[in-house]
Amino acid sequence: MKINKKYITLIALGATLMVPLSCKKNFLDQTSYTQLTKDAYFNKASDGIALVNSIYDTYQNADLLKKSIWYYANFQTHDFFNWGNDRFYNYYAITTDFGPIRTFWQRAYVGISRANSAIEIIPEMKAKGILDESLANRLLGEAYFLRGMTYYYLAGSFGGVPLELKSVTDGLTARSTQEQVFAQVIADTKQAATLLPWREDLPASELGRATKGAALAYEGAAQMWNKDYAGALANFNQLDGHFSLMPNFIDVNEYNHQNNAESIFEVQFTVAGTQSWGAGNEVAWISDFSWPEEVSNFGYDYANPGLYYSYQAGDKRKLATVIGPGDENISPGIIGRGGIKVYPLVVAGFASSDPKVKAKYTGDDGKIINTCGTHANPWYGSDGDGLRTGFYCAKMWRDPNLDANSGNSTIFGAQNQILLRYAEVLLDKAECQIRTGDAAGGLATIKKVRDRAWGGTAPAVMQDGANYDGSASSPITDPLQMVYSEYRHELSGEYSVFYNLRRAGVAAEFIKKAYGTVDNNTNMIPNPNTADAKLDTDNGLKLHGLYNTSLPVGRDLYPIPQLERGLNPNLTQNPAYGN
Repeated sequence: MKINKKYITLIALGATLMVPLSCKKNFLDQTSYTQLTKDAYFNKASDGIALVNSIYDTYQNADLLKKSIWYYANFQTHDFFNWGNDRFYNYYAITTDFGPIRTFWQRAYVGISRANSAIEIIPEMKAKGILDESLANRLLGEAYFLRGMTYYYLAGSFGGVPLELKSVTDGLTARSTQEQVFAQVIADTKQAATLLPWREDLPASELGRATKGAALAYEGAAQMWNKDYAGALANFNQLDGHFSLMPNFIDVNEYNHQNNAESIFEVQFTVAGTQSWGAGNEVAWISDFSWPEEVSNFGYDYANPGLYYSYQAGDKRKLATVIGPGDENISPGIIGRGGIKVYPLVVAGFASSDPKVKAKYTGDDGKIINTCGTHANPWYGSDGDGLRTGFYCAKMWRDPNLDANSGNSTIFGAQNQILLRYAEVLLDKAECQIRTGDAAGGLATIKKVRDRAWGGTAPAVMQDGANYDGSASSPITDPLQMVYSEYRHELSGEYSVFYNLRRAGVAAEFIKKAYGTVDNNTNMIPNPNTADAKLDTDNGLKLHGLYNTSLPVGRDLYPIPQLERGLNPNLTQNPAYGN
């Protein structure tokens, strides 16, 4: 349920930094505080609720979600590329002073510090009778879960990071190892699972909070990082009956199916009633920055055509994930608003007196275009010859309320962002089954995900539709390779793929196989798929934003932010980025 925003200002508790916040659901309603002492704050139940609610705000930030976690999950795989100031992702040259990485680090540790305060304060409030046992346990479980989940993404992205587990710190803690950080994630989420209810036991007004299922799922994922596949499998098995796959894959990321039966944890957003860069964290530009420039005036990320080719014939996930020239947007929400043809830039372009402009917005039938470009005029963007491939992320093109930087400039949307869903847990479970010797069980689990992808029964033989260069693909027979392929085809355009490949230790080789990557090549290349020459008459002669840089050793990790190392001299840099 969408609500109006409210604000909270919490004064620092020890080293905890508190700033103005705003959140989405009723359970995130917050109140203003003006006193300076802990005793003055936490003398009624609503104070403890507000403290825990403030931890959720960590993730209500587009730079953190899109430019840090989403970029890492999708640019690092070469499934998607960047056009804009962050093109260094395309050839793995991320800089130590990249602002969103520092935003990631800072917001993560603010959230961790808030969780640390809650973990210390909530038991005191319970002991004083301010919080009853049920509410205190749930709030404490949420704090443990959110701290654990935040360390999960820190360790997955940076490797080892400082473990701060107290609300008061001198800020000089050295990095723990990656294994130690994931051990802490396991401890936090395990504790959270003992305190939190299942989602079905929460009232509707609390939908969106952390649950026992979310804690078990992240605990299992962390156990996989530390190679405890049997332990992870035991956790994943507990989710049976509490979550289910949506019947139709297209609905998973639909605007009107937020907090659905498949979603395990998603970040909550709401429309703030204003469209401005100062609107606050309750809205975000995450979605429409992925649309073609011809529709949005943005187009800051775009897809690798090789991802498009790789979907096996009949896989309904293809057009729900990646859209290319000649394709209509199949989102029910976008169809409901009238399809691609109703966007202001499309309407204006089709009415243009400039033949070149009009051609870009004219379909093969001579009418206003209703596809993502055409084969004769792909939507490459207007920058020079267009430094995009003409393929885009369909999972991000779902919010029917947005016009992007056109029309009324409705840029900032309210669509929640799913960080973990049940289909991913099933694929994780399959990997664990295979790694613990139950290949048949793993294949049966994979089949559940694939059958949904085909809307019935998936083909018995798994293989890509075609290789990146258009050549015929070969059947995939190795069970683990089947899992990796399914991670890619089920989760591309979301928040997980590269994390899963890095966790499995196969990222560089998997990407090289998928895209024919070349060591030390930082330049764009022509589309190697000669069968795709129908896309334009200059295919093979002009460049359209396609890179095939191999993943260098050590660049599977983010660099430690330069400024943070200046503040904490005990922070060592990841070796691939120098001293």
